[in-house]
Amino acid sequence: MKLIIQIPCYNEAETLTVALDALPKHIDGIDTIEYLIIDDGSKDNTVEVARNWGVNYIVSFRRNKGLAKGFMAGLDACLRNGADIIVNTDADNQYCGDDIEKLVRPILEGKSDIVIGERPIDQTEHFSPLKKKLQHLGSWVVQKASKSDIPDAPSGFRAFSREAAMRLNVTNEYTYTLETIVQAGRTRIAQTSVPIRTNAELRPSRLFNSMMGYVKKSMVTILRAYVMYKPMAAFFCVGAIPFVIGLILGIRFLIFMGMGQSAGHVQSLILASTLLMMGFMTWIIGLQADVIAKNRQILEDIQYRVRKMDYDAEQKKKEEQA
Repeated sequence: MKLIIQIPCYNEAETLTVALDALPKHIDGIDTIEYLIIDDGSKDNTVEVARNWGVNYIVSFRRNKGLAKGFMAGLDACLRNGADIIVNTDADNQYCGDDIEKLVRPILEGKSDIVIGERPIDQTEHFSPLKKKLQHLGSWVVQKASKSDIPDAPSGFRAFSREAAMRLNVTNEYTYTLETIVQAGRTRIAQTSVPIRTNAELRPSRLFNSMMGYVKKSMVTILRAYVMYKPMAAFFCVGAIPFVIGLILGIRFLIFMGMGQSAGHVQSLILASTLLMMGFMTWIIGLQADVIAKNRQILEDIQYRVRKMDYDAEQKKKEEQA
């Protein structure tokens, strides 16, 4: 059983050694532990620090591509290097390295394919009261969108089985944390959470410039992921609003017509017809989106099979060379 711990990095030379030193060197049930960093276009000597420490693998981008792209590149590199379990953590040492054993345990026991670390948000001192409330609100929204019970959706401290990692797709360029939960929930990938500890803040978060910017991007990410995996439900809700209003106005016009007073309410009839048409056309778009979503599922299954063949061939090649 091989575990690879991956760390996305962007100008992390000052904190990377601290994070690496805290990572476990042995876990019961794991035969090999290796380490990988994703250099997301760093302008400092992050790569040099990683090499000097003894990191096994380095994935480098020439320019910054964002957390989501780095995360997926890391998963791909881990799979190609034979990882059975992949753990994602941060380079700022936000998460306690000793808790990685908690993350991998449900996967080793065959109880889950994705395990997410639940931070003690209310007890974290460097989180402002507003941030704590928004974290809880965001997690609640993700729970509803994904039909899961993950209490800390923004947490980046996660473990993935090889099977789950091969099935994941991240389409947004902002962050992987929210979309992967929605995807796992909607495609019925087994996921759970475990309580973890956090360390003192070494540097401010770089994921967002302002709280409102973070909320806006997070809501857009959740909405896009929900529409992608449940388009019919999403478009039905959107289309129902103008359709119901148009229906009410249409009934109102019929009542006036029955009373012989319809002459002065032609505008209501026109508006009702327009709204009914808008609602109906939105539902038609939802049907088309649902067909596209089914095709996406087929393509994801094909992608999974291609990935599996590719990664298995890569492992066989390395074994032959060894």
